[in-house]
Amino acid sequence: MRRRLFAASAAFAGLTACSWFGGQTFTIAPKADRNILLVTIDTLRADVLGAYGGRAVTPNLDALAAHGARFEFAHAHAVVTLVSHASILTGTYPYEHGIRDNTGYRLDARRPTAATLLKPGGFSTAAFVGGFPLDRRFGLTGGFDVYDDRMTKAGVTGDIAERERPADVVVKSALDWINAQPGKWFAWVHVYDPHEPYEPPGEFASRFASEPYVGEVSWTDAALGPLFDRLRALSRPTLVLVTGDHGESLGEHGERTHSLFAYEPTLRVPLIVSEIDPSSRGAKIKGRIITTPVRHVDLLPTLLASAGIAAPRFPGSSLLDAIAAGRGPERPSYFEAMSAAVTRGWAPLRGVLVGREKYIDLPIVELYDLASDPKEASNVAQARSDRTRVMVETLKQFNVAPPARAQQETAETVERLRSLGYIGGGSATVHEKYTDADDPKRLVEIEQLLTKGNDAFRANRIDEAIDTYRSIIAKRPDTEDAYRKLALAYWRTNRQQLAIQTLESALRNGITQSEVRIKLGQYLAEGGQPAKAIELLKDTAGTDPDALVALGNAYTIAGRFADAATIFRRLLAADPNNAVAHQDLGIAQLQLKDLRNAEVSLRRAIQLDPALAGAYTALGVVLANTGRVPEAIETWKRAVALGDTNAADNLRAVR
Repeated sequence: MRRRLFAASAAFAGLTACSWFGGQTFTIAPKADRNILLVTIDTLRADVLGAYGGRAVTPNLDALAAHGARFEFAHAHAVVTLVSHASILTGTYPYEHGIRDNTGYRLDARRPTAATLLKPGGFSTAAFVGGFPLDRRFGLTGGFDVYDDRMTKAGVTGDIAERERPADVVVKSALDWINAQPGKWFAWVHVYDPHEPYEPPGEFASRFASEPYVGEVSWTDAALGPLFDRLRALSRPTLVLVTGDHGESLGEHGERTHSLFAYEPTLRVPLIVSEIDPSSRGAKIKGRIITTPVRHVDLLPTLLASAGIAAPRFPGSSLLDAIAAGRGPERPSYFEAMSAAVTRGWAPLRGVLVGREKYIDLPIVELYDLASDPKEASNVAQARSDRTRVMVETLKQFNVAPPARAQQETAETVERLRSLGYIGGGSATVHEKYTDADDPKRLVEIEQLLTKGNDAFRANRIDEAIDTYRSIIAKRPDTEDAYRKLALAYWRTNRQQLAIQTLESALRNGITQSEVRIKLGQYLAEGGQPAKAIELLKDTAGTDPDALVALGNAYTIAGRFADAATIFRRLLAADPNNAVAHQDLGIAQLQLKDLRNAEVSLRRAIQLDPALAGAYTALGVVLANTGRVPEAIETWKRAVALGDTNAADNLRAVR
């Protein structure tokens, strides 16, 4: 359960906001001297907010909508966090900015963003993000004076969370920065809480016991309240733009969360544009409800226009005129869902929205009339073949490039993203042609079985998990994560040879993801076959950090310590701050009796990562062998505290 710094009640804030406004219709005029606040709420369905008729209790966001502009038909261009935020911040479609999934892609540092474009206008710039998919390593930092991606819970326990931090902690960081700004500023505040797992705190958990997702959204609104309250006491007005990066399926169309499909539960997002102006206290402002279709690519032009800054050429358009008129021109919108394509080799999903018509380009094409069929229950692609042809031609106008092959992520990055429910780590080949058998609609059962297997594994029902993963492989032999998870289940239950055989069969069945080969090398080495692991990895490791670690460890297990040291130095030449590589180099140097350099390597490893138990254990050996036994004992005690049993054996030996 996540701990929050406070459980703010937003009722007062909402009432205060309502008392300021009333009759004049909301508009936004370009103004150089205003702050700009962009709030993105992860995994936020439009239809859950109170202002949109939903069941969540969201008085703060509802107040902004009541006295600003609420867009009824806004859409994202992707259904995962990093891709969608890249579109929001750059004002471009995914095939233009190049990020197609949460793993394996980086934003080009040369691409203009909201921060780089606003900064020359005199804005101080800062970002405060709540989820690991927006970590600075993925490239969204351009133009920001501050990019606060510390995934700390920072409550009274001081817990460290490697995946996310609660909304109130993000808001506190943002407020600390805002309070220190002497001039105008642009702040991006991202809160992650509605993302699975749904764990609303305190009263929100009990109040929404049967709908924890709704409870998370309600809690998030409460946590944002102090941020909006502070804006009312500033000396200059603040434009506030709030949207979701994507939605959440919640079981609709057979999808539990998001990333596989691009139906309305995950593609349609809320969009609220408002202004908090302390000088207008007492003015009566009436909000607008705008039904014109709008898109995430329209947001950056809107932010720039609000500040009176000329925008470069973007695919989107400012929404200021639509806000003033209460409606705007209907422009088509592109969308995609590429995660399963780049990680599993399934058919890539892309599509286009034109008015209330929605076309999904897959081997089994789909066309929906959202005006009469908002739940997308009736695919009319064949019945309305003329409209389908028109939509196909419209999609062609977007010049969609296929996704580049995803680059290999580090094991640490992959595991942190997998812990959030993303497929992660994929580097599947993107094919030129796909059949009906590759359509995600035909493969949603695979996704459901993977979820079932993962749930069983986490609950320690290992045999059930094994049976589930084996059934997936029987149905779809190219499902990389089924092999990997089946092998892990065998390995964790001391069935080492079955784990090895599972990964060998994956390679025979054409699995191309490098992680399978790396994991197989690791299992071979640790299972007593280091020579076979070396043969598998030595010609394919390249500069892949995880492959080099596995190869170096295989050399170590084989007793070839000089070769191991060479591999770890090769890794450190490319990645000098790799703590594990420093640790493993130190262990190899220790085995070579190069105690002086071993100590240097091991201390550097601990400096980079104080939680590396093995580095403490090896350092203790170095200290003991150089006459510093008391210091060695203290070092081994630290290793024991971190869970290393070898250090405990060493302590017993010196007592």
